[in-house]
Amino acid sequence: MTGDAAVSLGILAAFMVLACLLGIRAGRGRRGRNGGDDLAEWSLGGRSLGFLFTLLLTAGETYTTFSYLGAAGWAYDNGISALYVVAYLGIGMAVSYVVAPILWTYAQRHGLHSIADIAAHRFGAPWLNTVVAVVATILVLPYIQLQITGMGVVVASVGYGAIGLGVSYLVAFGIAETFVLLSGLRGSAWVSALKDVLVLVTLAAVFVYVPLHFFGGYGELMTRLVEQREAWLTLPGPDDATLGVGWFASTVLLNAVVFCIFPPQVAGFLGAASPQVLRRNAMVLPLYQVLLFVPVVLGMAALFVVPGLGDSNQAMFELVRQAMPPWALGFVGAAGALSAIVPMAMFMLVIGTMWGPVIRGTGRAAEVRRRRLAQVVTLAAGVVALAMTYLFPNALVRLSLISYEGMAQLLPLVLLALFWRRMPVSAALAGLGAGLVVDVALVASGNDPLGGVNAGVVALAVNLLVVTVITRLRPADTAEGRLAQPEAVPVGRAVGRAGRPAGGGEWST
Repeated sequence: MTGDAAVSLGILAAFMVLACLLGIRAGRGRRGRNGGDDLAEWSLGGRSLGFLFTLLLTAGETYTTFSYLGAAGWAYDNGISALYVVAYLGIGMAVSYVVAPILWTYAQRHGLHSIADIAAHRFGAPWLNTVVAVVATILVLPYIQLQITGMGVVVASVGYGAIGLGVSYLVAFGIAETFVLLSGLRGSAWVSALKDVLVLVTLAAVFVYVPLHFFGGYGELMTRLVEQREAWLTLPGPDDATLGVGWFASTVLLNAVVFCIFPPQVAGFLGAASPQVLRRNAMVLPLYQVLLFVPVVLGMAALFVVPGLGDSNQAMFELVRQAMPPWALGFVGAAGALSAIVPMAMFMLVIGTMWGPVIRGTGRAAEVRRRRLAQVVTLAAGVVALAMTYLFPNALVRLSLISYEGMAQLLPLVLLALFWRRMPVSAALAGLGAGLVVDVALVASGNDPLGGVNAGVVALAVNLLVVTVITRLRPADTAEGRLAQPEAVPVGRAVGRAGRPAGGGEWST
């Protein structure tokens, strides 16, 4: 190992140890206090996270290794179409101003923990929890593998190739599982605080220093882009004609709405102390996405510095490695590594949380069993993703192509049903099945996008059509208590047919 590698890896290792200590410390003293052994304490932080931790946790889910690897790599290959991420996150967070308080109120009133038991309670069908948990687990699992793989790439880059990918995968898995099993959502929130400080500092430093070092400033960089890489500054970009305006608009629309029911985001919503916390977050969070311009711009800058990269995901780290000293690379690598570990921990946690309520019953003993099952599933999800990373590195990555589009098919079942009283469970399930089949068929046949439109949007349109037809033919008569209610209505308070509480109240819509 060279001296440069020792320096950068030493800094990275120090932050990994600090992350472990912070994550473990977050759960100390919580067990046994205020029902500290129940599922809500572990998976939702006792539903008591304030503005800062909710902000950091929700923002932390948007800054994954994609922020350091994928966004720069996408811009390197396809140009500004990478900005679809900035667009959909900003719009999705604005939509969450309305949606997040609705989900929080519904879950708080009925003691629910995830989108799986929200759907099960809405339709009065406990078995539906398992159905949604199966679908969501399959769709979320690829994201765990992607973070494990991303961590490997980060460590390999920071260590100048001194540490192999296999060791990096194991380190990422071990750190994430350690603090999420012991501290749950609180552990992720505390480590996310450390991660976000590093992200802010390193991206700001890289954004200023790298263009100055290679181009003398942004003026020269932009001039060269306009003169020599004009195709990278327009849609559909230089190589892929399918990434046009129709794809961009439909993808942004779809992902912005799915953002509000994506299980890790919902976990952040439900862990908040109040709907007001969520509304304040929704006003601040879109500003945080401005940072995503940094890897996009640097990805295009890498076209001039390191042309012909075999792996475009290395674009930003190659710039940093050539422009900055090893200690600076160590800090950037630590931010990138934590951007893999925090989301990975959340993805594993939400999978476990969805399975916990499968255990029925009331009382302290049942709560403890639910938490233990959730922790076992959390560990199992990580083990499966880790094993797939070693044995079949591309299997789950291929599945990730339909993950977000597939998650969109849960929208009628999880969110729309809270307001559509006539929707029966048969319509919701038929729509879900139809949407998933259409999406998988379009992706597998190479028709994503279809006519310039994201395949997930096409599948969701089919989903909604099926739901509407069956609801018209076989309408249900859902009890008011199973629909979304005003925030001011206490648990158990009677609500009239029109849905308004006797003494008025603030509506979550």
